Amino acid sequence: MENKQPIAILNGAIITADGEYSCRTISLEESKKLIQQAPKIISAVGHKATAEVISDLLETEVTLNRINFHQEAGQQALIFKLNSRPPEGIILTRDEIEAFGYQFQLLSRIS
Repeated sequence: MENKQPIAILNGAIITADGEYSCRTISLEESKKLIQQAPKIISAVGHKATAEVISDLLETEVTLNRINFHQEAGQQALIFKLNSRPPEGIILTRDEIEAFGYQFQLLSRIS
């Protein structure tokens, strides 16, 4: 059965509600396919430079959207995860994000 829920795009792996979750690293190609097939996208990306990098990588517009996202049972979220933690209080530029490196993860709320 196909999931008709919107997919969320987050700039960090966070658990937004009680439940069971599955999280795994996925490729850029798999991330693009997931976004292309999504019935709707909800951005919860809270930093402009990060939204720009994700937009370029996924070849789709991902807007800056500082919201409190609540993941529903059965819903998936695409996570953009930096490979290392930046210093406290630092807002990274696009070049700094690229220098840190990143990966995509798929966070699925099972129940």
